Amino acid sequence: MFTGIVQDLVEVVEVTPQPGMVCLSVNLGGLTDSLQLGASVAVNGVCLTVTKIEQSTVSFDVIAETLSLTNLGDLATGVMVNVERSFTVGTEVGGHIVSGHVTGLAALVERRVEGNDHVIRLECAPSVFRYLFHKGFVAIDGASLTISDIDKEAGWFEISLIPETLARTTLSLRGIGDQFNVEVEAQTVTAVDTIERMMADPEWITRLKELSTT
Repeated sequence: MFTGIVQDLVEVVEVTPQPGMVCLSVNLGGLTDSLQLGASVAVNGVCLTVTKIEQSTVSFDVIAETLSLTNLGDLATGVMVNVERSFTVGTEVGGHIVSGHVTGLAALVERRVEGNDHVIRLECAPSVFRYLFHKGFVAIDGASLTISDIDKEAGWFEISLIPETLARTTLSLRGIGDQFNVEVEAQTVTAVDTIERMMADPEWITRLKELSTT
């Protein structure tokens, strides 16, 4: 599990194609301290398992399904990525609980600067958009952020970024059309799916009407 507070912006050292997957190597620098094989690290918000540690270079095996569902398939040597190690129970959780299981992708369609407020507008598939709400938490490439504006009819949502977030993450480095990994809160997914199932159940609707008239 993670907190969505990006710990560092690091460079991809190598991307090595292998049958059915790639070996992704990044330079974690000081974040390798006490890191062990088999540990979980979020790379652009995707939970990956450490398979090799050589000094500050850490490697992960990324299977084809993960490559197709996230932006990790677009990575190349020299590209910068957001990283966060798993949080330790008892330490401060500054963002929100993040699993590292990406809900879907969102495309950057607009940037604008309003004073010190840097706003990015993103578009995503309906399967992701149904879980997004104004002021709701969302993880963008692993960074815990709050939705500042949303237009469900037009199909976009916006994130307002402070200078600190821009400096510490990849959010300032991405161009129009680039894809971000999006993870929504598990509680939100559960609530939305449960309500939709109940509303689709004729017996439950009948019971609800009966309760409303008593």
